[in-house]
Amino acid sequence: MNTELIGIISIFIVTIVLAIPIGRYIAKVYSNDKTFLDPIFNPIEKFIFKISGINSTEEMNWKQHLKALLSVNMVWFFLCFFILLFQGSLFLNPDNNPSMSPDLAFNTAISFVVNCNLQHYSGETGVSYLSQMFLMFLQFVSAGVGMAAAAMIFNAMRERATDKLGNFYNYFIKSCTRVLLPLSAVVAVALLFSGTPMTFEGKDTITTLQGDQVEVSRGPAAAFIAIKHIGTNGGGFFGTNSAHPLENPSYFSNAVELWAQLIIPFSMIFALGFYLKKRKFALVVFGVMTVGFLLLVIPTVISEINGNPAIEKMGIAQTTGAMEGKEVRFGPAISGFWSIATTVISTGSVNSMHDSSMPVSGAMELLAMMVNAFYGGCGVGILNFYIFIILAVFISGLMVGRTPEFLGKKIEAREVKIAAFIAILHPLLILSGTALASYFAANDTAMGFWFDGNATGWLNNPGHHGFSEMLYEYTSSAANNGSGFEGLGDNNPFWNITTGIVLLLSRFIPIVGPLAIAGLLANKKYIPESAGTLKTDTTIFGVMVFAVIAIIAALSFFPALALGPLAEYFTLK
Repeated sequence: MNTELIGIISIFIVTIVLAIPIGRYIAKVYSNDKTFLDPIFNPIEKFIFKISGINSTEEMNWKQHLKALLSVNMVWFFLCFFILLFQGSLFLNPDNNPSMSPDLAFNTAISFVVNCNLQHYSGETGVSYLSQMFLMFLQFVSAGVGMAAAAMIFNAMRERATDKLGNFYNYFIKSCTRVLLPLSAVVAVALLFSGTPMTFEGKDTITTLQGDQVEVSRGPAAAFIAIKHIGTNGGGFFGTNSAHPLENPSYFSNAVELWAQLIIPFSMIFALGFYLKKRKFALVVFGVMTVGFLLLVIPTVISEINGNPAIEKMGIAQTTGAMEGKEVRFGPAISGFWSIATTVISTGSVNSMHDSSMPVSGAMELLAMMVNAFYGGCGVGILNFYIFIILAVFISGLMVGRTPEFLGKKIEAREVKIAAFIAILHPLLILSGTALASYFAANDTAMGFWFDGNATGWLNNPGHHGFSEMLYEYTSSAANNGSGFEGLGDNNPFWNITTGIVLLLSRFIPIVGPLAIAGLLANKKYIPESAGTLKTDTTIFGVMVFAVIAIIAALSFFPALALGPLAEYFTLK
């Protein structure tokens, strides 16, 4: 067990150490400074802009950024929807996987466009190789969109008074080519050497140790799995995601995939400090996020190591911890660490089954997504945290009698209203969806078109855990996460359509809000720092931001957590 803990600590420290130079590099990319990859990517980017007819040097205001962002996402959604709808009749389908139903294609297309990858299908049997490749394309561009939005926020915070905040397409293409692509290539090569397949051939026949002949799915998995983690996407090439022995063959590949999903969220925080030339502020942000992360990780790892008290009462020794739903090649400690990393960072990939997690672990996984501000996904983690910074600045200013200012700009009613709306939207979407599903399940409602049978049919687990499954599904959708308590029967019109709507609203409105706030603040007159200015690069301000996050999350979600995983915990006791 000590070896497992050393492995967790080592991966975490190595990621932080490497995130600093990568963050410096990302800051240079967004500042248009020279980098060592310029000779490779300058010609590629010029070619892309030439054939697309886009002027990458044209400055945009925040509204133009938003228009470009929403337009390209709409095009990708319709392309993906039609490919999934007709994949059974299209090429690159050696296993003859069928086309998706309209509601499943709707959910899947939205899910990959918004960087969530909530999969209501089983990876290797649900989509063709053509669909997998287009979904892989979406994993690149959805991550690039989030990073481009964060770059605009960086620019708005740096400029003293302007409505010109760079060019969306420039930030977007550079995020994909200069950051996501090189890192994905490194991870894909590491996975190839670990034994992950990379082929366009169909299923292979193997003979098991007990002599059975079985068909094993293959495919261009290594490239898909690399960007799924680097881009904090999380969609598994295989149905069991990173618990699958071909998707995550060994402890080494497990460490690589953990590093891959952590590296860009960490690096973006350091990039903020380098870009603004305010490294102390970035360290405060990173410190707040890390404290929150550790407060979620430590109880989870301890809970998984200690095992299940119900099994202990039966007199069964659990020397390796809680192993239900875990892979023996990983163990419970690093599986618990992964479960928090993937929910905090909004990756959503799994190397164990979260539905089998101990109740404390399930509560921490849910809380990680409910808070949705510790590290976060590619780019959007910064956007979510930016909302809490605005609220903390406003509340702190009221408490000490100072004018709320952030980086030389006054925080006024309009910005606070937008921030408050975004902060309230997240729990509203989660709790409204859960309440609706719970109402139907509690009344065993006949669902008609929406579900084949009565509502209780989508629950494999009754009571507190069944409620947790429904709560987790909407929380995962609203947090753009994609993981699930998979005891829930979710491939039906009710869950496909309702979670699809939540996915849309929870992706784009929280992008619109921070972009609007940043654009409004950037256009204001710069106020030089004075004795009355509230400093935002201090430990005290970091504590204030953490308190705002904790209070909003606790007040909003504690009753739901009490009905689900916490009630289950006390039942086991």
